[in-house]
Amino acid sequence: MPPENITFGLQFHLMVVLGLLFCLNTVAQGTDTIVPIRKNAEEILKSINLNSDGFNFWKDNFSGNWAGIDFGFNTFLNIDYSGYDSKFMKNDVLRSNSFHLNLIQQSIGLQRNRNNFGLVTGIGVLFQDYRLDDTITILRNENDWIVPKSFHYSDNQKSKLFVFSVTVPVLAEVQIPVNNYRNRFYISSGMYFSYRIGSYTKIKYRVEHNQKLKINDNYSLQNFRYGIMARTGYRWINFFAMYDLTPFFQDEKGPELTQFIFGISLLRF
Repeated sequence: MPPENITFGLQFHLMVVLGLLFCLNTVAQGTDTIVPIRKNAEEILKSINLNSDGFNFWKDNFSGNWAGIDFGFNTFLNIDYSGYDSKFMKNDVLRSNSFHLNLIQQSIGLQRNRNNFGLVTGIGVLFQDYRLDDTITILRNENDWIVPKSFHYSDNQKSKLFVFSVTVPVLAEVQIPVNNYRNRFYISSGMYFSYRIGSYTKIKYRVEHNQKLKINDNYSLQNFRYGIMARTGYRWINFFAMYDLTPFFQDEKGPELTQFIFGISLLRF
């Protein structure tokens, strides 16, 4: 074959190959057209679930740990019985219990794109029993002083003071993700405010059959109380403590006592 024919053939084949490459590139550009998404980048990131089995890192709804049912033990600190002959408010701690029904919770997140730090508040009711010595109760005299009263109705008798209050906490809570964000360990602390709704003493004894002697009174207790609260827990294991910053009785109306409550959470809502 003459050399000029060979050269022409090579040129022809080269032009065909270049033409095919140009066509393929044009088709690829047509199918890979980039369409801009007119959405806020922050909203797009929030929809990405980094762990389908647990925590969504970008979700910004903070949820605290307050609502539920707590069970605690009541005791007294900073005790001073000056002016009294006996420590008549010495209570049996294991049988002096508190029952906390934390009904309403409001959580306030303090972060923009995360949900592991915020404020927690709410409303709860508090029922408290103070088991006193079986032969001792308390009375409020004409000067509103609290005085002990000894009694003996039978060999099988019990004595207690009961207080019913409404409580409002204001807590700062931090949550630490555990197990690849599936669970959280939390710590919270802050103030609580409590208002006494009612109180009474009760004596239970048995003479032929069970009998009760119940006396409603304010017993010169503080109507308004406030103090420090701390809570911590992980999953179903949760603890709390409450320390009053107000005395148990009104000023100079009874012995100086500071209430301290500690316990566990039985159920979280």
